[in-house]
This record gives sequence, C-alpha cells and structure tokens, in this order.
Amino acid sequence: MFSLEVTSPAAAPQAARSRRALLIAATAAALVIGLVGACAPSAQSEPVALTRTATPAVHYRDLTINGIKIAYREAGDPANPTIVLLHGFPTSSQMFRNLIPELAKTYHVLAPDYPGYGASDMPARETFEYSFANFANIIDGFLTEKNVSSYALYVMDYGAPVGYRLFAKHPERVTGFVIQNGNAYEEGLREFWDPIKAYWADPSEANRDALRGLLTLDATKWQYTHGVGDVTRVSPDTWFTDQYLLDRAGNAEIQLDMFLSYARNVSEYPRWQELFREHQPPALIVWGKNDQIFPADGAHPYKRDLTDLEFHLLDTGHFALEEYGPDIAAEMIEFLDREIPRD
Repeated sequence: MFSLEVTSPAAAPQAARSRRALLIAATAAALVIGLVGACAPSAQSEPVALTRTATPAVHYRDLTINGIKIAYREAGDPANPTIVLLHGFPTSSQMFRNLIPELAKTYHVLAPDYPGYGASDMPARETFEYSFANFANIIDGFLTEKNVSSYALYVMDYGAPVGYRLFAKHPERVTGFVIQNGNAYEEGLREFWDPIKAYWADPSEANRDALRGLLTLDATKWQYTHGVGDVTRVSPDTWFTDQYLLDRAGNAEIQLDMFLSYARNVSEYPRWQELFREHQPPALIVWGKNDQIFPADGAHPYKRDLTDLEFHLLDTGHFALEEYGPDIAAEMIEFLDREIPRD
C-alpha cells in the first residue's frame, strides 16, 4: 500500500529550501571529487622527459695566444666545414649572436674577439702593438691552436683587413669569403674617412683628438641606426654593450691607434686585389647599401677581380645583420652548401 505524504502549503518553502541546499551540497561534492581526480597522478601516465632544443648550443671559451687571452664563441660539429666570423668596430663576436646558431646547424662556427675587444684581454699599449697585422697574427695563432686548417671567412668592417691578411698568409686554407661591408678598394673610402685620412697624413695630437667623437655613445648608436629601414628591429643592447667596452680605461687610446693603423690597410689593397685575381676564391657579398662608413662604392669593385661572385645590396646600414640577419643567414647557407666541399 502506497503512503502519500502531503506537505502543507506552510511547510512548502522550507522543503524547497532543503532540496536546494542538498542539490548545492551534492554539486559541490562532485566538483571536489572531480578536481581531486584530475590532480591525482594517474597510474598509467608516464613522467614527461624534458629535452634540449634542436638549436645547436653556443659555447663561450677562451685560448691563450702569445700570452693573451682570446675569447671566442664556438658552435656546431667540428667535423663539419668551418666558418670563421671576424667582427668589426666597435663591437665583438656579439654581433654574430643571432647568426651563429643558424650556421651551426650544418657548419662548425668560430667567432673570436680581437685583443681589446669583447671578452678578450686588453693588454696595455706599451706591451702590445694594436694593429691589423698583429690582429691577423693573433687570429692565425688561434686557428692553429684550434687545429683548423681549412675555413671560410665572414669579414665585416675591421674583419676585412684581418681576414685578407690571413688569406695572404694561407690562400690555400681559405675556402671562400662572405663579405659584409668590408672594404678592399679606395673607392670605398668616402667623406666619412676625410678626418681619419688627415690623421694618417699628420698624426698630431690635434688630429688624433679630432677623432674622439667617433668613440662616443651617440656615434656608436649612429653606426647601428643610420640607414636602417626599421630602427625598432635594432636592440639598444647593441650600442650600450659596445659603449660599455669602449669606455674602459685606456680603450679610447687603443681605438685611436687602430684608426692610425688602418692606413696600412690601404697600402695593402693592391696586393689583396692581386690575390683575388690569382686565387679566385668563391665569394658572397651581402652589403648594407646605406652604410656611410663603408658605402656600396666599395662593394662594386670586387666584381673586377672575383669571377665566382654572388652579389647582394641590402636596404640597410652598417650592421646589416641587425635588420637582415635571417636573410643573410639563408644566403650564406645556400652559398656555403654550393661552394664549400665536404669530406
């Protein structure tokens, strides 16, 4: 027999409240159980193993060459062909920070800092001759110590006279050139060089002092930003880092010595041009055409002397890697893959 419970109208609201309370409590309990279950480790799940990225690691090392610590960046498999990256003024191997990982996927990459630059030692001017010839000797010793006897060279700005001296010493070792705003022709020394040429002609204190403005923060920033299409793509870290190193005690005098030393490079230009014609190394030019330090006037003459030449002018300034890094990396890899033999 069924029992029928009848709730009086007066008791209905109280019963409804009780049912709502029970429903809320049940819902809350279900949520708690679900959350606990989701957070609890599953008997079937395996721990996730973290792996290193496929991008090759860049190592920061140093070697002592002729009593001087030479800092360098290294990446890639040493069994692969080697490319040596030679930096410009006023920077260091830092200028290649984004390029190195791209090249290192299929090449062995070395990027040394010259004495007085980057993380290398800065010996006193009284005990060390700051010159391009001496830098070339140091880098030659560095490559010998690294047991590297075959290499392509990326030469930029100051890297060109260093790299071309290596080429003059060991033309058989150089498998090719990537030339980025690196000069070897007098046509490339335009108005920017007039006060420096005055210093070459008369190395007086007055002419030396006239060049100190090239060592200021404004001048360093200008090198990075002048002629650039999109300045927001250039990190301020570049010029602040370079300026920090320029502002070290004694470094200004070193840089002024290097300005004077550049005169000897100009006298070597004809010899380097003759070596280009004689040995015909394969070359890739990727040149910021808006550069006022080494303008495109210095890029075109390479066509006279190099027959195996790939030539690109880029719509940017002196430090072309800052704005066109991915494009330069792609062109380099295609060029190196085509021109550099592998065992």
